[in-house]
Formats: sequence, structure tokens, C-alpha cells
Amino acid sequence: MSSFSLPPIHDNPDGGWGPSSSNIPEQFKFKDIPYAPFSKSDKLGRFADWNDPMSDNRQAAAGASATRDARGTSGRSRRDGAQAFGSGTASAFAYFHVDDESSFSLVDNKAAPPRRGNAFSRGRATGRGSSFVNRGNQRPRGGFTNGRGGFQRGGRKGWRDWDKGNRTRESSVTISPQWSMLEEIEFHRLAKLKLEVDEAEDIDTYGRIFAYDKIYDRITTKTEKPLQPSDRIKYNTTTSDDPVIQQLATKDTATVYTTDVILSVLMCAPRSVYPWDIVIVREGNHLFLDKRDGGPFDTVTVNENASDPPQDPAPPNPNNPSEKSTQEAPSINSATSLSLEATYINQNFGFQAVVESTAVDFAHPNPFYGPEETDPLASCGYRYRVFDLSVTEDEDIKLCVRTEVDAFLPGQGNPRDGQGLATIRALNEFDPRAPGAGGAQDWRSKLDSQRGAVVATEMKNNSCKLAKWTVQSILAGADLMKIGYISRVNPKDNSRHVILSTASMRPTDFAAQLNVSLANGWGIVRTITDLCMKMPEGKYVLIKDPNKSVIRLYSVPMTAFTTEEEEGETFEADEHESAA
Repeated sequence: MSSFSLPPIHDNPDGGWGPSSSNIPEQFKFKDIPYAPFSKSDKLGRFADWNDPMSDNRQAAAGASATRDARGTSGRSRRDGAQAFGSGTASAFAYFHVDDESSFSLVDNKAAPPRRGNAFSRGRATGRGSSFVNRGNQRPRGGFTNGRGGFQRGGRKGWRDWDKGNRTRESSVTISPQWSMLEEIEFHRLAKLKLEVDEAEDIDTYGRIFAYDKIYDRITTKTEKPLQPSDRIKYNTTTSDDPVIQQLATKDTATVYTTDVILSVLMCAPRSVYPWDIVIVREGNHLFLDKRDGGPFDTVTVNENASDPPQDPAPPNPNNPSEKSTQEAPSINSATSLSLEATYINQNFGFQAVVESTAVDFAHPNPFYGPEETDPLASCGYRYRVFDLSVTEDEDIKLCVRTEVDAFLPGQGNPRDGQGLATIRALNEFDPRAPGAGGAQDWRSKLDSQRGAVVATEMKNNSCKLAKWTVQSILAGADLMKIGYISRVNPKDNSRHVILSTASMRPTDFAAQLNVSLANGWGIVRTITDLCMKMPEGKYVLIKDPNKSVIRLYSVPMTAFTTEEEEGETFEADEHESAA
């Protein structure tokens, strides 16, 4: 019977993987031949690839003319920046016929004669010896315009277009090193939250509203109406400075106090792209959601959700003094300029689209209008409403929000009882061919014939803005949203505008079209409320990351975000207390 003997096993004394070079058996004849460098991701498709580019200059010089095509690039070269694994090391298998190649030369050593015609006439070839001529306002085939930096097909322009989406934005507030981060929540976690909330309870009403002018419903692109600036006063006071909310807080009406502008940003947070911040103050069992003066809540964004949104010019390098002197004025189509223009348009369209001769007074006058004011008030009514955010019967978590309505619809019921109320907003067109337009159509030619395409483009480019407007209208209990389409008289002038059309939409139906979930918004609000109520009393700030889909909660000192006047008043009060 044959016997089986186990062959000797040569273990790796180094502890690595595979056989060691120190104890390779003698029967292996090719033990001194090195391995070619390789990577685990390499795909071995052939035994030998004679066309593989090598790092030796002699072979590259010998085969350069044969491997380059008409555009001067290698036919089998890799993409810029991607090198073959081990290409920087010396190849042990490279073999060159240096002596044979050096004795070879071409018969004709003359340089090639220069080509006739225009050397820059790329594109479709014309007849022999002819050149491309662009006369007048004719546009060349392929969608290019004459002039340096002209627009290409699809609205792309300029150099380094691929890098536009990678430009970093600055945070809406400077994060101090003394702040401590308490929580970080990704947007995909916020999108899974859900809380069903019942109808709101009306607490009180303030202000005066005017009737909506139905003439603006009949405006078309052929009967456009100029947008006229109006001198009216409209307040956008933060939560802590609202005297009505201060009174309600003393009565312990609710747990959380805020405004519809701040609440809509929080409820639509997963849609936001631009940075924002909410100041949160906890006093006892009360939570106040505030905004900063001059923060992102005071302006309206433009094309925030576009694939290529408007960009601000890069700030100058402080270490380069020559860069400060050469900095140009911001363009009228930059993100900041468009935001200010959109805010101006929204305010003046709301002032213009009402009939001031027909007014309805709410239960109380405007709480922010003082006796020293002389300018007339704008049409604005404040409705203070309470929503119950309790999950179980044992809980008592309520939210008091100050909502705003801009007008009432005559013949639709009593506005004092919340019937026939409307909010007025405006979308603005700046330049369909400018960078950041998001592929928008020309409103003057498409708004009457293809309104659906225009609305779909705006819903894509301004998803966050439209969602916030819709949530604000639902919170206020408005029956209709009036959205005006306003464009520039001249695309190069951002000071004169015309009204092209006005659309009427029911907030609940429009929310369904935008895929806005109020239950998800209330779930976000309840989550942030529970998070802050677990913290001790103090001041916090909720910041949306400028470049990531993340919100972060920071603990900040009580003196943060206070103006010099408030600091002076606090200092004087401390002096009086110490003197007493």
C-alpha cells in the first residue's frame, strides 16, 4: 500500500502574506526575477500589452508621432491625473533597441508647410480655402456666439464650468471657538420625521388689511403693467421683540414661541441649500425661536435649488494687497444682488396689488406702529395662532406662532373670522441667458402659451422658497396665494420691472404639487423642541451648514448676537442694581 508523506511547509518568518524571499526553495529557478508593480484593481486582459504607455522618455519620443492623433493627444492615453500603477518606478522588463533606433532617420527632414486659411475655424469644415464669416447678428451653427466667453448651447458660459458646483459658501454667522457643538443632524434623518397636528386655535388678531385688486388677475404678457415703488411700512420683528408674544408668554399660553417666517424655514429645512441660522433662547419652561437682524430671513433667495445657482464673486485674498485694489463691483446677477432685487419686488408687488380704499381692521391695531411714525402702513394683518404638538394626552406642548396675511378677497366672507384671506408673493425673472438662470424659459414668450413649463421650472429652481411661502400661507389660514410673475424691463437693468401675470393657488393644493409634507415639518419642529428642552436655560443657535446637508446646534453665551444698544442698556441696568 502506497504511503503519503506531507511535503515540507515553508512558513513566512516575517509574519506577512505569501512566501518570504529569505526561504524560497532552491527548486524555484526564477526566484531572482522581480515582480512587475501591480494593483489589485488592475484588470488583466492580456499577457502582454505593447501599447501600454511607459515612463521612459526614449520610448515616448520614439513612438510619439505614431500614437498621436490630429488633436495632439494620445489615442490610448489615460485621463489627466490618472496614472498607471507603478508607472513612476523603473521597469525591470523594459527593453529598448537604442542602437538600432539612433541610426534611423527620415528621408525628408523639411518642416511641414503652414496650413492656409483661418487656423481657429473649428467646427464644420467649409470649402477648400474658404473661411468662416459671421455677419451682423447671425449666430454660428452649434449655438456659439462671437466674442470671447460667449454662451454655449444650454446656457453654459466661461472657463472652469465644471468647478462651479464645488465653490464653497460662507456660513451665515461666524462660529466662535468658544461655542460648543451639542448636536448634529443630517437632512436625511429629518426627512423621516412625522407628526400629525390638529387645526390651530386663534388667539388674537392685529393690524389692517386691504382688498386685493382683481385687475392683476387679468394681466397678460401683452398687457403688462409696470411695477411701481411704494413708500409703505411693513414690520418684520423677531419673536422676542414682539410685545404681543411677551404678553402671551406671561400668561403661559404656549411652550414655544416663534413667527411664521422662522417656523417655515425650520419646517422646510431639508430643501434648503443656502446657509441660515436660528437663535433659540430658553427661559424657564419657554422656548423662543428668534432671527438675527440683517440675517438671511430678511431677504428672498433666487434659484436656490437650481443645479447651477447664482454665485457671488470670490472674496479677495487678504494676504494679496493687489487683489483688493482690482476687485470689481458685484454683478447685478450675483446671488446677493438678485436676493436684494427679489426682496424689493416682493414688497412693492404686495403694496401695489391692493385697493387701499377698501380696508378691514382686525381686533387690535398694528402692535409695532408707534405714534411717532408718519409713513402709511402697508396692508398686513397678524394672526396669533396656537398649535398643539403633544403626542400623548399627558403632554402639554403647544406652539404659538405669529402669522401674516397680506390682503382679503371681497365677497369671500368676513376677513375678521379668517375667511377670504390671501397672501401675496412674487417670482422674478432676471436674465434667461445669464449664469444661474437654471434653464428658465423666456417668460414673455412662454408664460401665456406654456405656463405649465414655466411653473415646473420655477418649482425646480425655487423649491425651497415656494415651499416656505406655501407653509406660511397654511400656517396663517389663508384661502389663496397670489403669485406674481415679474420681469425686468431690460435684462441689463435691475431697477425697472413689469408685471407679466398673476396666478392664484390654494395653499393645500400647491403643497401637494410641491410634495411638501406638513407632518414632516411638524416632526422636525417637535424634534428640535425636545432637543432644546433637554438643555439647561441659556441661548443656543441652530446653524445650517453652508456646504453640507446638515444642521448643528451650538451653545452660545447670552451676550451673543446682541447689538451695542442692548449691551449698553444691560450695562446701565447692572450699574443701577449694583448701586442700589
